[in-house]
Amino acid sequence: MSLTPIDFRPPDGSAHKVTTASLHELKVHHEPITCLTAYDYATARLVDEAGIDIVLVGDSLAQTMLGYENTLSVTVDEMLHHVKAVRRGVRNALLVADMPYGSYQANPLNAIENAFRFVKEGGAEAVKIEGGEKRADMIRQIIDAEIPVAGHIGLTPQSVNVMGGYKVQGKNLSGIEQLMRDAIALDRAGVACIYLEGIPREVAAMITAEVSTPTIGIGAGPECDGQVLVFHDIVNLTFGHAAKFVRQYADASALISNAVRSFRADVKSHQYPSDEESYHLPKETRAGLDTVLARKRAMGR
Repeated sequence: MSLTPIDFRPPDGSAHKVTTASLHELKVHHEPITCLTAYDYATARLVDEAGIDIVLVGDSLAQTMLGYENTLSVTVDEMLHHVKAVRRGVRNALLVADMPYGSYQANPLNAIENAFRFVKEGGAEAVKIEGGEKRADMIRQIIDAEIPVAGHIGLTPQSVNVMGGYKVQGKNLSGIEQLMRDAIALDRAGVACIYLEGIPREVAAMITAEVSTPTIGIGAGPECDGQVLVFHDIVNLTFGHAAKFVRQYADASALISNAVRSFRADVKSHQYPSDEESYHLPKETRAGLDTVLARKRAMGR
């Protein structure tokens, strides 16, 4: 392993800690909110240092990091493992952790206990819960327990089996009405923000104008108060078809593949490591070793 120590960053006077109150200030002043997912220390640190407002440890790590088919399999302990790592890399951004499938659906007490774990053990500053109107009472109880909550409505991946797939929500009048009720219920419950996923742009604009809570869109158009994407999507580290709303900003997949292939080729051709990349004995030690070896050769050993 590398012996390079972790570089502890000096305080950056130009950066400010983002809080749940900060998000509301950004909405009031019409300042767009930025959010990216992160699942490990290195990525979290890069995202945080780039000035992103919210770092979300999404249950999407089930697919991006653990290779599961969907988000339903990831456990609380698996999520906590990644939240802890991300916490070590985040200094200024608001750290939000997804509550995974099964960690809050059973009853409010179970939800509160798991939410406590994400704050106490993981260092999260808010937890994200999928569902609107039907989750409002439970979310209010979690908030009453001094744990900020981010809502999530529209295309909610943990409901994939009920929805019959990953489908855009709110495409008809009844669907729009339900989304509005969901958003208003979460707003009244006091959530820190509302993630709007996979809904028509026009509906997201209506919700954003209606609620005082900041809205964070993913596949919901530009009128939302902020935008979120999965880190692996924007750097092409996912395997599979990209959603319509995903914009790729870099090709880390090609970069990494080329680096790995180059390393393999250099080792196979004896070009790595070079003499300059090797450690050497001090001159005195080398001279002594040469003397010992010469004696052994002279004695026929």
